[in-house]
Amino acid sequence: MTTNSLAFRLFATAAAWNLLVLPIAGAIIYSLYRQEVETSFDRRLGVLLTVVLSDTIDHGDVEPGSPKDVGEPLFEVTHSGWYWQIKPLDDKPGRLLTSRSLTGLTIPLPSEHGVEPNEREVRWANLDGPLEQKLRVAETIYVFGEGKKAQRYSVAVAGTLGEVETSLYNFRTRLTLALALAGIGLLAVTLFQIRFGLFPLAKVEKGLAAVRSGEATRLDVHLPDEIEPLQQELNALLKSNQDVVERARTHVGNLAHALKTPLAVITNEAREDSSPLARKVAEQAQIMAEQVNLYLDRARMAARIGVIGRVTEVRPVSESIIRALERIYRDKHLSFSMDCPPGARFQGERQDLEEMLGNLLDNASKWARTKVILAAASLSPAGNGAGNWLEIRVDDDGPGLTEEQMADPIIRGRRLDETKPGSGLGHSIVADLAHSYSGKLELARSEHGGLSAKLTLPLAA
Repeated sequence: MTTNSLAFRLFATAAAWNLLVLPIAGAIIYSLYRQEVETSFDRRLGVLLTVVLSDTIDHGDVEPGSPKDVGEPLFEVTHSGWYWQIKPLDDKPGRLLTSRSLTGLTIPLPSEHGVEPNEREVRWANLDGPLEQKLRVAETIYVFGEGKKAQRYSVAVAGTLGEVETSLYNFRTRLTLALALAGIGLLAVTLFQIRFGLFPLAKVEKGLAAVRSGEATRLDVHLPDEIEPLQQELNALLKSNQDVVERARTHVGNLAHALKTPLAVITNEAREDSSPLARKVAEQAQIMAEQVNLYLDRARMAARIGVIGRVTEVRPVSESIIRALERIYRDKHLSFSMDCPPGARFQGERQDLEEMLGNLLDNASKWARTKVILAAASLSPAGNGAGNWLEIRVDDDGPGLTEEQMADPIIRGRRLDETKPGSGLGHSIVADLAHSYSGKLELARSEHGGLSAKLTLPLAA
């Protein structure tokens, strides 16, 4: 999965959405839970405050009585964090009553810290209690007695906030773990969904690779309804490409017949006449014939090159040409050797490869003294181990070329030695064909003493 792939974009979008939504959802859930826990805690304190106040009123008259049945066992446990306290106010003498859990200590009061009562005349505050405990304190003011004997008392109940924090911490831990697992699960499902959803595109890629390698002539795979029209359009494009090539070949063939016959007639008629004019006509007709052949060859190359699905095995073509040359040059007793891997394939037409190898091997056979060597291998220009080009090298042990001749040997019609038969078009034709396939022909001195012709062509996958 690369950064420029559809799969990465879809996965990155889903991951970003999860990283954005899950923390926000977690914060909202935690906030609601915290609010509920604190409300429930205050409700519990409010009930205990009502019970303590009612019980002290029931057991007292002009002054508070000691509550007997509050209903909270933690009020009996020393420093449990749960306390009740009844304290006289206004610096007047009166009974100070506390729960057993306070053991002679007192708790701070909201009224002493300037906290205003709510609509139910209850003051709420978070204060530091005995042993530095964080307490939630609920306090109300009640007047005992009447007239001059009336006395205000503070009735307060406190509960430790440690219970709230412990509950919130446990919930926060579980919520974080649950959301993390949910996020991982969503990403895993998203990855599977992307792989499953984009799998048909992999089938399209394999189908097109088969077409490009020559194993198939059209894309024929079962695809989902959404991308099936793409397959139909690609097949129509392939069919149109093949039709264009066939029409181009037909037109080239027709043009060849239309031009070659009149030129042959002109040439033959001119050669029967010994006048200077006839010789000139024959000469120019021959030049015209060569030009026609040249541009017809180029037109045929242009029609073939770049056609999808044209792949040629190198080894069978090389073996066929070498067998023919062994018969042609049997009087020279040449030794032909070939080093070509069986899987080497040229991305192009068979007849083009035959023409290039035929010219190079024939030229090597003309000049070789004892041996001609053909070697093929794949190249990796980027150095990453992936072979993208095919290198075919033809060597001989003949006289080779001089430094001056090596500088610019590939000129159409130029022959470097008139003692050997030929038109001088061999290397030029090979160079033109190689260039048409985005390849090249390079000539150098062979390690065997003769000429080394290195042909670089596209390698079929």
